[in-house]
Amino acid sequence: MGTVRTNEFRKDAVRIALTGGLSRRQVADDLGVGLSTLNKWVNAHRDTDVVSAEDRELALEDERLRREIRILKEERDILKKGETIVRH
Repeated sequence: MGTVRTNEFRKDAVRIALTGGLSRRQVADDLGVGLSTLNKWVNAHRDTDVVSAEDRELALEDERLRREIRILKEERDILKKGETIVRH
């Protein structure tokens, strides 16, 4: 039989999964729970007050900015490769 987690632990795990900026796989690994278990907890607590509306908005903005940074880094790397080819 698996380890029984407290409701407080589950809520904290959901809050981290939804606002922490990490993948769910990483959160699950860090907390020592299975990915499917974490996903079940997230689905069960999604419409509760575990995460405030403000935290949810900040998490979405964080995700958008991380995606934008990744794209900009990829574009920079492409341009650097182009400079290297032109110089040689």
